[in-house]
Amino acid sequence: MSQVLQPTMREIANLAVRMARENSWGYSRIQGALENLGHRAGRTTIASILKDNGIEPAPERGKRVTWSQFLKAHWSVLAAADFFTVEVWGPRGLGTFYVFFVIELATRRVEIAGITPGPNEAWMMQVGRIHTPNA
Repeated sequence: MSQVLQPTMREIANLAVRMARENSWGYSRIQGALENLGHRAGRTTIASILKDNGIEPAPERGKRVTWSQFLKAHWSVLAAADFFTVEVWGPRGLGTFYVFFVIELATRRVEIAGITPGPNEAWMMQVGRIHTPNA
């Protein structure tokens, strides 16, 4: 009576990698395909095999957008925000005020969003409400 030898783990790993590359299948689909061929491998094992071979999960594969592509696609709606400080003479002497500003990257238009002697959460929430009326 001859005994059928199980393939080595390396052979199963090679099959999993081949299935992922040729079909863009995810872990569960590869697991099912291996099972149809008589090989049992857990989903996490398949995930580890693909990760070790530099293959990302199926939803991520082939859908990566470079930072440059992202910026070009969204440039007209991107903005940056930050604070700068201004020293002001007042009745009590020199005081520091914090100026919160927003700059539209495409046009480089700067808008002063608010000025306060002490920014805190409540102040930031109010600035957000004022400048995003339709959100």
